[in-house]
Amino acid sequence: MAHEHTAAADLVKGFSLEMTGKDIEPLREAAPFIPQGTRVNVTFLGNEDLQMRVAASAEVKRLGFVPVPHLSARRLHDEDELATFLDELAKVDAAEHVFSVGGDPAEPLGPFPDALTVIKSGALQKAGVKSVAISGYPEGHPDIAENVLWEHLEAKSAALAEAGLDATILTQFSFDADAVLAWIAEVRRRGITAPIRVGIPGPAGIKRLLGYAKRFGVGSSAGIVKKYGFSLTHLIGSAGPDKFVADLAAGLAQLPNAGEVGVHLYTFGGLKASAQWASAAQEASA
Repeated sequence: MAHEHTAAADLVKGFSLEMTGKDIEPLREAAPFIPQGTRVNVTFLGNEDLQMRVAASAEVKRLGFVPVPHLSARRLHDEDELATFLDELAKVDAAEHVFSVGGDPAEPLGPFPDALTVIKSGALQKAGVKSVAISGYPEGHPDIAENVLWEHLEAKSAALAEAGLDATILTQFSFDADAVLAWIAEVRRRGITAPIRVGIPGPAGIKRLLGYAKRFGVGSSAGIVKKYGFSLTHLIGSAGPDKFVADLAAGLAQLPNAGEVGVHLYTFGGLKASAQWASAAQEASA
């Protein structure tokens, strides 16, 4: 049992987490529970603007963390908007690490239909970007066929290698450790060696977790209940990712050539709650 706790704690070490452009004050409140040098992703949502995203990234840097601003390809209106955003990030020393993602709009607002076109544009290198996170979908995507997801993951990995940029794969959140482990094995089978950060929901209300799962097409309610360890008949209260992380750590120990794997916390229940959970998870094995 102690070994299982240690394995789970080791997996959580070096965690990253996520904030929106509006979360500057919550980040300050959570800061005492977040180790210096932690990667903090800053979203690129439709209800945010450039100033909000840059201000949030600047605050991440000021607090001693590593900002990883998102570049939502389909939300970019033109090449100038991308260049301007990267230039503003560079001014606050927040352009070295980015997350290139396709984004939500059904139709692109400009010339970038997906993350791959952003990577191939050459704009990242010009702005001094050194590493790029790309998306992974262990449980698939509600609007994209599985073969297309694999083709793009391979193409993005190759394009980053060709551009001399470090790559990290950041996955959509999941409730099914078995599905994640099978997906990691397939990533490595395809010769992709980039570090993987497995997305997990931080502690949050059960109804909220199920709502996000439905929105992003992650599993079924029944499947989530079975794998994540709570009951559909008792939806009051919150749930944390403890069981998922323990199952994932145990599975990784049995997975040959898993490579570098860590966790990324989606902060549905708040930044402070997620950071406190990660801190406690690591202390549990001490």
